Amino acid sequence: MAGVTDSARLDPAIAARLKRDADGLVPAVVQEAVTREVLMVGWMDDEALRRTLTSGRSTFWSRSRREYWVKGATSGHVQEVREVRLDCDGDTLLVTVAQTGPACHTGARTCFDDDVLLGSER
Repeated sequence: MAGVTDSARLDPAIAARLKRDADGLVPAVVQEAVTREVLMVGWMDDEALRRTLTSGRSTFWSRSRREYWVKGATSGHVQEVREVRLDCDGDTLLVTVAQTGPACHTGARTCFDDDVLLGSER
């Protein structure tokens, strides 16, 4: 995978392009590779992104628990990473995955199955 290094830190060329929030985080939009559904949004810092790039498993920083978590580590609903892209501004990641099971912690396929604010389902 491009951008992956053997060192214990994120490739400096990638790190230099990231525009982080005040907590050092970047939102990561997770999309299913085949269906293109938006599954969820998580947060990554440099370490979470490095772990994602090197392991091929979506790894996020939990703002509430203040710890790293690998999607599916306890539920079995894993995300095998197919591609990671950085947007043109460097402030959002797009993580394309092969999702096993539901992506949402509620058991829904996506975190966006409910609460249509505008659209044909409203």
